[in-house]
Amino acid sequence: MSELPYNLVYLGIGSAAWLVAALKLRAWRRDPSFGLLVVALAIASPATAFLLASPLLYRGIGHLTGVGNLATLFVYLGIVGFSAAAVVLALVWTPPEERAGALMWAPLDDRLRQRVRRRTAVFAALVPVLAVLFLAGGPYRPETPLTFDTTFAPRTATALFLALYQGLFAYALIDIGRVCLGHAARLPEGWLRRGIRLIALGALTACGYVLCKIAAIALAHAGVGGTEWLSTALGPAFAALGAIGITCGFAGPAGAAWAVRRRDFRALRPLWDLVYRADRRLALEGPPSPAWRERLALRDLEWRTTRRGLEIRDGQLTLRPFVDPAAVHAAQRLAGRASLAPSHRDALVVAAAMRSAVTALAAGTVPRPREEQPALPGLDTAPAEERAHLVLVASYLRSPLLDRALEPLA
Repeated sequence: MSELPYNLVYLGIGSAAWLVAALKLRAWRRDPSFGLLVVALAIASPATAFLLASPLLYRGIGHLTGVGNLATLFVYLGIVGFSAAAVVLALVWTPPEERAGALMWAPLDDRLRQRVRRRTAVFAALVPVLAVLFLAGGPYRPETPLTFDTTFAPRTATALFLALYQGLFAYALIDIGRVCLGHAARLPEGWLRRGIRLIALGALTACGYVLCKIAAIALAHAGVGGTEWLSTALGPAFAALGAIGITCGFAGPAGAAWAVRRRDFRALRPLWDLVYRADRRLALEGPPSPAWRERLALRDLEWRTTRRGLEIRDGQLTLRPFVDPAAVHAAQRLAGRASLAPSHRDALVVAAAMRSAVTALAAGTVPRPREEQPALPGLDTAPAEERAHLVLVASYLRSPLLDRALEPLA
């Protein structure tokens, strides 16, 4: 049997999962929280296990250490690490009854700390037991990266090692699947809910791996041959599907949030360009980047988008004395005739006001005193809604409705 497909699958899944883990660790460094750290460890542990389970690295570890099949112990301990992290996640993802659904992470109070310590202590105590059982069943020769379980299951110590490992793994999968399904049911529709459901689906799918492995181990220990396919083909298929589901569940909400930040950052560029023409002091770091370079922007999007919004607000204050009241009234009448929703009506009015102000400023119009300046909507928008408002204003800069509103003034 060629080992190339197994190398590709295990190395591919492990590398992708480690990329997600690195992003979670980066987010944790920026905004430290116990729950986010556990999520990162819950991804990094099985990611490492998948990498080491590839026949290429599996054989390499045996060659370097001189201990046959030693990689099996590392792989299974990596999955045990995931199991411990999953059980902890089940605790911190369970909001207290008095705050059900209010928080994603339960407050890490003394009661929760004690529960986390008790659960992790069980796994920590069983790690040396697993190591002792594994070593007691040796030596393991030859290297069997794909058939270790069925090859050495007839040895009692090895069978106990495998059964204990599978039991811990199954307990963690069922626990995290149960909690994720319950948590998702309390969340509104969106990427976070879909991501948590994917984690639950991946965890429950991976239970198929446990069932296949337990059946293969039991049959091999009983001396029944011809069942290796349960351990080498069907079981890994369930594990791969489960790992993909869990990884996508963790990565989906983060990827969606990143995509929204990038979309908002680019969407605000026309509005920023408009106010920059009025006040070039807004560009604190020199001339603005070319539009093509911003299409490649991948990093620090939250900070850059927030700064862009603040600079647009500063530009609005600069332009306010030059706003033409006639443009504001024309936009209000047009919005009423078009039956626009309140948020869209406000965005059209602000876009018309800013366009008229830029035109007046360029023409050398004398600024209006404060008492003659028209009141504009959106200036008192809550911070949580301000970005959406400005993005909507930017979208109306290219709207035919804006041209119709400003046409009489031209």
